[in-house]
Amino acid sequence: MKTFETERLIIRGFKPDDWKDLQEYVSQKDVTKYDYEYPSSDEEVKRIAEYFSKENGFWAVCLKDTGKMIGHIVINQKEPKEFLTWHIGFVFNPTYHGKGYATESCKRILKYVFEELGAHRVESACHPDNIPAWKLLERLSMRREAHHKKSGFIRKTPDGRPIWWDSYVYAMLKEEWIEKT
Repeated sequence: MKTFETERLIIRGFKPDDWKDLQEYVSQKDVTKYDYEYPSSDEEVKRIAEYFSKENGFWAVCLKDTGKMIGHIVINQKEPKEFLTWHIGFVFNPTYHGKGYATESCKRILKYVFEELGAHRVESACHPDNIPAWKLLERLSMRREAHHKKSGFIRKTPDGRPIWWDSYVYAMLKEEWIEKT
């Protein structure tokens, strides 16, 4: 897996020893409010970091000056592969919010996906109440294409019934990426 540098960040593949920094933010309820809940025990987070380290789509975002991992980006190609469409997602430590790190790192990953992997389209989705997420997508110049009503669920009630969520869908085409860069 490649490593990328921006002005303030190093974006690299996950390492198993990233588990402690990962645990620091995924164990916070506000961080996973609109995402799958991550387990928080040492052993479970170590397993997650190990899994992330073996998969190509998980990118650790680290401060260049200290090496501390402050978040991660997930980028995966969607099926069918010939459509050349990727999905991007991100999770960041709230201690580092408001400093532009998510924007800086996601822009670098978008550059990689469009310019090196040959993406035709990159998509993302978020809960409408997750204002920081959709504002980030808009800072990345992605456009809101849809508001899907009760289109999916990631959580269930204690008795096993799905909790249906709305989602905003954002996207950017390669020609839009080229225009903005």
